[in-house]
This record gives sequence, structure tokens and C-alpha cells, in this order.
Amino acid sequence: MHELALAQSVVRIVEQETAQRQVNAVTAVVLEVGALSCVDPHALDFSFSAATDGTIAAGAKLKIRRTAGAAHCFDCDEDVKVMSRADACPNCGSHKLMVTGGDELNVKAVEVN
Repeated sequence: MHELALAQSVVRIVEQETAQRQVNAVTAVVLEVGALSCVDPHALDFSFSAATDGTIAAGAKLKIRRTAGAAHCFDCDEDVKVMSRADACPNCGSHKLMVTGGDELNVKAVEVN
């Protein structure tokens, strides 16, 4: 389950960002997770709870914002929205797509006390 490793990386980022500030506790972490990122939001949320145990983020809520997938179709030369890497171009039906967005996982905000 790679979500645990991702959650641990998020916690490290949170610890690094809060170490330089006078923070008592982290109350929430906001993540941007792309639809094409191959990340299971439920598994990530579960893993985050385990990864924060004993850290400044213990008990913090994980807020996940999903972003749409985007791709460029080489056949019709259009930029399109897709929900999975297996999707065909919604315009022409081609599978000659290059992912251009929606595969990210970013820490967008850390809410603190």
C-alpha cells in the first residue's frame, strides 16, 4: 500500500513547515490529489491517521481536494478532460492521449492552532 509512504511524506512536509514557526498543533492538512494520480483517497486518509500518531499533526483532519484529469489528444489535437488513464478522447475516441494534468499530489495548506 503506497498510500502509507505518501502519508509519511506528507507528515514530513508538515513537520518541516511547522518546525520554523511557533505552532502548537496541526488541525488539518489540505491535499490536492489528481484523478490520475493512482492514489486511493480512502487508503490515504486511513494511512494519514496512522502516520500522524505521535507527531505535531496527531489527530489532524485530512482534507482531500480531487482535481480532474487532463490530456492532450494527438489525433484531434485537442486538450480534453479524462477520469482515468484508460479513457478514450471524448471528442474523437482515440486512445493516443498524453496526460497533461491531474496526476499530482500536493500539500496545499496546513491549518494550525
